[in-house]
Amino acid sequence: MKKIRISAVSYTNTKPFLYGIQNTPIIDKVDLSVDIPADCAQKLIDDKVDIGLIPVAAVLDLPEWRIVSDYCIGAVGAVNSVFLFSNCDIREVKTVQLDPQSRTSNNLAKVLLKNYWKVRPELITNAPDYSLSTDEYTAYVQIGDRTFGKKARYKFVYDLSEEWLSFTGLPFTFAAWIANKPVPQEFIDEFNSSLKFGLDHRIELLKELPKRDDFDLEDYLMHKLDFSLTEDKKKALYLFLDYIKKL
Repeated sequence: MKKIRISAVSYTNTKPFLYGIQNTPIIDKVDLSVDIPADCAQKLIDDKVDIGLIPVAAVLDLPEWRIVSDYCIGAVGAVNSVFLFSNCDIREVKTVQLDPQSRTSNNLAKVLLKNYWKVRPELITNAPDYSLSTDEYTAYVQIGDRTFGKKARYKFVYDLSEEWLSFTGLPFTFAAWIANKPVPQEFIDEFNSSLKFGLDHRIELLKELPKRDDFDLEDYLMHKLDFSLTEDKKKALYLFLDYIKKL
């Protein structure tokens, strides 16, 4: 069988999935690349891969897409790695600098700014140093491992997954395993088993990860992240896409 081309996210939140893929027989059936979220999405859009763990907002750029796994990168409440950092209350912010590595989280920030906080700051997409916020009224979106240990540096920190739950009452799905073409069910079943293997061995994985003094990786991988693509997470996904279309 021709190998299935897969792109997965390079962040710590995907390590359990990578552990499962790399430690089960499915590794011999895939061509795996590890990329930042925006590149995962672009590879799927450009048909350079068959399956991608892509930011869910990117499906709007795909002519054909289908969910091919029971698992995702999600959270029920605070996720502790997707933030809007600010020097003032969000309702006083005049400028928001967006994360160049993220499509979904930038859109989530836009949805919350418009519909939940009901503010209209200027949005900057190509700030020279987007994560530098020295101005009192400038905030920025940042995701992934680059946020670890940063919460204490800012007076106002908004966990976007937690804010989404307050806004909608639903969990949030940041990324899902999406295919841009039909994939054999036999492969999907084996793929799901491999992902589950990784999730079931998170304790072993944690022993392999570098220790941090400023961030609780065990709490993050075992409790903050919620990997099952439940019906509520699917509902949230489609609701989020509807909000994006109305931006």
